[in-house]
Amino acid sequence: MRAPVPARRRRRSAGSTDRRRSGANWRWAEGARGAGGGGWNRPPRADLIAAAVALGLFATSAVVGATLHLVGRPVHAGAAPLFAHWLPHIGPGTPLAVTVAVLVCWHGPALAARLRWRKLLALSYATAVAWTLSLALIDGWQRGIAGRLTTRYEYLHEVPGVTSIPAMVRGFAGRILDFQPDSWTTHVAGHPPGALLVFVWLDRAGLGGGGWAGGLCVLAAALVAVAVPHTVRLLGTGAAARAAVPFAVLFPGAVWSGVSADGLFAGVTAAGIALLAHGVTRRSAGGALAGGMLLAFGCYLSYGLVLMAPIVAAVGILAGRGRRTAWWALAGAALVAAGFTAAGFGWPTGYHLVIERYYQGLASRRPYGYWVWADLAVLSVAAGPAAAVIMRRATSAGWRSTVDPTGAWWTGRRGHRMGARAAGRAMTGQRRDSPRRNTIRSVPGSGHGRWLLPLAAATAIVAADLSGYSKAEVERIWLPFTGWLMAGAVLIPVADRRTWLAAQAAVALTVNHLLLTTW
Repeated sequence: MRAPVPARRRRRSAGSTDRRRSGANWRWAEGARGAGGGGWNRPPRADLIAAAVALGLFATSAVVGATLHLVGRPVHAGAAPLFAHWLPHIGPGTPLAVTVAVLVCWHGPALAARLRWRKLLALSYATAVAWTLSLALIDGWQRGIAGRLTTRYEYLHEVPGVTSIPAMVRGFAGRILDFQPDSWTTHVAGHPPGALLVFVWLDRAGLGGGGWAGGLCVLAAALVAVAVPHTVRLLGTGAAARAAVPFAVLFPGAVWSGVSADGLFAGVTAAGIALLAHGVTRRSAGGALAGGMLLAFGCYLSYGLVLMAPIVAAVGILAGRGRRTAWWALAGAALVAAGFTAAGFGWPTGYHLVIERYYQGLASRRPYGYWVWADLAVLSVAAGPAAAVIMRRATSAGWRSTVDPTGAWWTGRRGHRMGARAAGRAMTGQRRDSPRRNTIRSVPGSGHGRWLLPLAAATAIVAADLSGYSKAEVERIWLPFTGWLMAGAVLIPVADRRTWLAAQAAVALTVNHLLLTTW
């Protein structure tokens, strides 16, 4: 008589059979490909509708903008709602950009699920740099990188005239308004002195010129691809963080972060958020202090970065007991503010003057009635169609959490509710003792960390939009906010992620090859 097979062995055999069966499926279920990517599935109808509505709004804004131009009421953007010029072209970056896109779409989700975390972050950063550089090089080295920040509207135009940094900071506010003999150029006047200081310091270090400045912006902007998933990991689960990695890397906003100073701003503030999250979750006073200093310095890079406040608040809410460490972040922010104030620059004074300067220029002729909704339409391109899917799912998850405050909305095979970490394992089919195993295809739900960060970013975007101080050019101005929409990538079903990654890449490549972006 044959001896009975132990229960543990029977379960293991059944799991192996499931994996073999799933691996034979043409959709490449994750049991065969690793825990991350899914196959080339048709996404659910609701997700397709959300993406179609977003892209439809963009198309409508383009038609309305062109119509207004024809009837003599221009919206003052060359390829409205984008601030660009129509110029179909290819360049030396085209083969590299296509290669990076294909590799990330094909291998990104599986690598994100398999690699050790530190190696994954290093690969994420290197790939984000390659993606951003390749997109910029589609326009060529001079036009795409070295010459971007050297025009008469940009920061490097003013760098040679700064002979004394203390004198520059002390007299900065007096040169903000236009129509003066010594008025700052457009971008310098539109920002606090921190932005100009960065490029002055770079020049003082012997790295002057547009090439070095462009390289700094690209390297800083790529930090977003590390900071966003790492923050998600600190505040949520490893599964949620790994899901965010490919989307943070293959972000369509890289079209504008390479090369613009707003990419630099995005990297600085994203690093600040990550350090703050590290400080409050690991009870690290140094991390919280550094995070507070970077976030405060961000406010001296751009006035609009005070709107990082909703994302900071989300970090505080998700941190739980670690909120006590946040006092160190406030101390770091106070140090930066005190330093600039002691040097002679008052942030409130500069803010009121820059509003006046804003309406001395083109903004006074840009119709608010058009841009208040056309700016939001730009997000379907600047953040990609996946952002619409994430926002639909994040909104739904947030609404459900108001009914069930625990946020435990994922349901396992047997129909029981689970906590956030157990739900994270169910999302990828992982057992507690086997983090790489995945034998089921589940749709993630709504743990607080998965929807709160993207909704916080959306709150900042809506506030910036309604203010009326971002009429046009938001594809680059909102870069510090739009990258955080990708923090909710785990909400996208596993089997659909490659499809949406391909859509993200297609949008970025199409825009960069059809338009010459300007600012």
